[in-house]
Order: sequence, then structure tokens, then C-alpha cells
Amino acid sequence: MTHMLAELTDRAEASIAAMKAAAERARLDHAAAELTRHMLLTTARFAERGRDGAIDAVVADWLGAWHLRRDEWPEIAAEMETLTGAFYDYITEPGDATDRAVRTAWDALKAAHDTPARTLEDQMAWRSMCAHGWWGEVNPAPDGYRDHDATRPREPFWTKGCPPECLG
Repeated sequence: MTHMLAELTDRAEASIAAMKAAAERARLDHAAAELTRHMLLTTARFAERGRDGAIDAVVADWLGAWHLRRDEWPEIAAEMETLTGAFYDYITEPGDATDRAVRTAWDALKAAHDTPARTLEDQMAWRSMCAHGWWGEVNPAPDGYRDHDATRPREPFWTKGCPPECLG
């Protein structure tokens, strides 16, 4: 027979594992949704500049919010501009075709950008001035990413335990 402490510990560990997975997925999904929302709002704000002017302004705004210079990511600059152009086209003529173009451009940017060490969603969470605070509680930014945020978390919230003296 499994004793009560072992049973409760096993259940807790399984629940914590499920909570971690759900929190990590929620962070990625929410960061992607927020990046998309910001792209749509920023593109609409600059739409009166015309397509090329809006692309230049949005990419500059995007990189500024992420504390990056345009020349720091030359390998993905074209994809950033293509995605921004797709958002511009969607803003000016929303529909299934322009939505598909946004999706295709998003996938191309992710293919050019994402590595095992970072995703586009990570960049939103780790670099953006508009990052939601709870994102860092799930997956803290590595050193060098949030230099504008001295109070950022260093560890996921689930590593915060009780004081050592309570462990016996």
C-alpha cells in the first residue's frame, strides 16, 4: 500500500509538472498574441505613411522596443520587413488572403529567427518594454536581454520554495 505522504507527494509532483508545462505554453502563446497585437496597432498608427514608410517606421519602432539596432539582425531583417508589410496589407484590406500572407510571413520570420536557444516569442518576453511581468516569472530572460529592467526575475516562480529550516 502506498502511504499517504508518498501518494500526496506523487500527486503534487505530477500537478507541478502539468502546471509548468501549461505556464510555459501560456507564456509562448500570450507573447505571440501580444506581439501580433502590437504589430497591428503600430502598423495602423503608421499606415498613413504608405506601405514603405509604414514598414520602415514599424520595424524601427519594433527594434527600439526590443533595444536592438537594425544592423544587429541582418539575417532576419528581410523577414521582419516582409511580416510588417503583410501586417500593413492586412490593416488596409483585412481578409482571408491577407491573413494567410501574415501567417506565411510569421512562419518565415520564425524559421529564420528561431533557434534551440530562443524563439520569436522569447524575444518578445525577454526584450520588449511591453513584456508582461508574469512572463519572466515563468521563463526569466537570460543575462543581457533585459538590461533595461534591473528588477527582472532570475528564476522561474516554481523554484521558490520554503525556507531551508522547514525541510527538516
